[in-house]
Amino acid sequence: MMNFVVKTIANAGALAVAIWLVGDITLTGDSTGRKILTLILVALLFGLVNFVVKPVVKLLTLPLFILTLGLITLIVNALMLLLTSWLADVFDLNFHVEGFWTAVLGGLIISVVSWALNVALPDKD
Repeated sequence: MMNFVVKTIANAGALAVAIWLVGDITLTGDSTGRKILTLILVALLFGLVNFVVKPVVKLLTLPLFILTLGLITLIVNALMLLLTSWLADVFDLNFHVEGFWTAVLGGLIISVVSWALNVALPDKD
């Protein structure tokens, strides 16, 4: 359970950094508390997308992973971020990613920051 909380906090922090650095990734809300709640919900949604959808996509694109020596991961991460943005709109969360190249940059930032936070945060079950 603790590992789940740590991963969610890392995802929320990584999403917050991407929102801060990339102008076309937006999180809107009435108040700071509402924005934080939305960010946590989007982090949970992003984690769910990465848990359920990403392994299937990686399996289906396995030849591309081999051919590109793993660089297709940037595209897969961008697609997962775009899917999260679409699902956030479906669930009426105020999170939006504008365009594919914005998603590529956001996915890269989220991957790096999430990795760094997962290294820094404790990893106990």
